[in-house]
Amino acid sequence: MKSIKIKQMMVPLAAYATVLEDASLYEVIMALDEARENFKDSRYPHRAVLVLDGDGHVVGKVSMLGILSALEPKYDQIADSEIMSRSGINPEFLTSMVEKYSLWEKPLEEICAKANGKKVKNFMYVPTEGEYIKEDVTLDDAIHLLVLGDYQSLLVTKDDKITGILRLTDVLDHVCDLAKSCKI
Repeated sequence: MKSIKIKQMMVPLAAYATVLEDASLYEVIMALDEARENFKDSRYPHRAVLVLDGDGHVVGKVSMLGILSALEPKYDQIADSEIMSRSGINPEFLTSMVEKYSLWEKPLEEICAKANGKKVKNFMYVPTEGEYIKEDVTLDDAIHLLVLGDYQSLLVTKDDKITGILRLTDVLDHVCDLAKSCKI
């Protein structure tokens, strides 16, 4: 895997779902839907949308969980979901939180208003420094970063410009294909 470069495995930026940072949640949903339609023959559909500034630079991303979270603003009142999920939260506690914060009281009746009223720049995830990788880096190094950082994807760069996205799912497919080719 040392000979495989990230550039060979990444999804180019031009082929990924994107929206501008002043787009609405509705536009994010439509961009994700369009990307899924355009790549329906692909093994794995897109699971996120990259957010661009006015100059076309990636400034954030919105995942599937990000879309669902944006539809219920009260999630912001609850502690960081990553901390909660790793804390061994039991079903009874989650039920009490849903009741206490009145989560999703009228989710479907108000979904259109919620989707049109939220701007992506207010709920997008801003990648950390560790979520960037140069396109000439080997797959081995990318795997280390994905695993140790617990990332679903990495933004691929060349000369400080984002050129694509390396998805965990594509890396795992490649590794599994290699493992299946081994004779035991």
